[in-house]
Amino acid sequence: MSLQEKLTALKAHAEGTLLPPEVVEILHRATDELIASGAQDRALKAGDKAPVFTLPDADGNQVSSTELLKKGPLVVTFYRGVWCPYCNLDLEAQEEARAELEARGASLVAISQQNAVNSRKSHRQNNLGFPILVDQGGETGAAFGVRWNLPDYLQAVHKKLGADLTAFNDEDSWTLPMPARYVIDQNGIIAYAEVNADYTKRPEPSDLFAVLDQLKTQGAA
Repeated sequence: MSLQEKLTALKAHAEGTLLPPEVVEILHRATDELIASGAQDRALKAGDKAPVFTLPDADGNQVSSTELLKKGPLVVTFYRGVWCPYCNLDLEAQEEARAELEARGASLVAISQQNAVNSRKSHRQNNLGFPILVDQGGETGAAFGVRWNLPDYLQAVHKKLGADLTAFNDEDSWTLPMPARYVIDQNGIIAYAEVNADYTKRPEPSDLFAVLDQLKTQGAA
């Protein structure tokens, strides 16, 4: 089953069984408004220069995009947090594809605004072999153009569902990154970008194989 098939099945189960209809309506409203705002179209795209970042991993070690790019291309995934089951499926899918991505010379990092404790939890629960970096306040997400502000009515639903971002992120900006996947080449240029205002949609990790193969061919030329 593909990642998107798993996400679609999760959405059908959540909206058909787990969530009250009024909550589903609010979640749809928020997604529709974010899409209509054009936010995902303003995020960085393939061909743009990627922001340079240095962020702590879940254990406090500083991880530098500049240093990782010295080794090869960098796959960057922005995700919402351990509280988001769609994000966890996304991370699991990337872990399943990690060996093939690394075989093509790539390093992987995930970036979230959640605090280190929750990043360690996410890392452990999803059995990840790549780091989760802590972007407190979402400054790196903002540099990529993926950070957005949750409206008041959505904040209330988050609290009701047990996903109070002030607790998970240790700050009260009530911002999140739109789910996004980037491949950055060794020159710091974005070779692939996929940003979704709809949090239930994610690209397949296997979509990156051809991108990385092409970068390898270009590097050998």
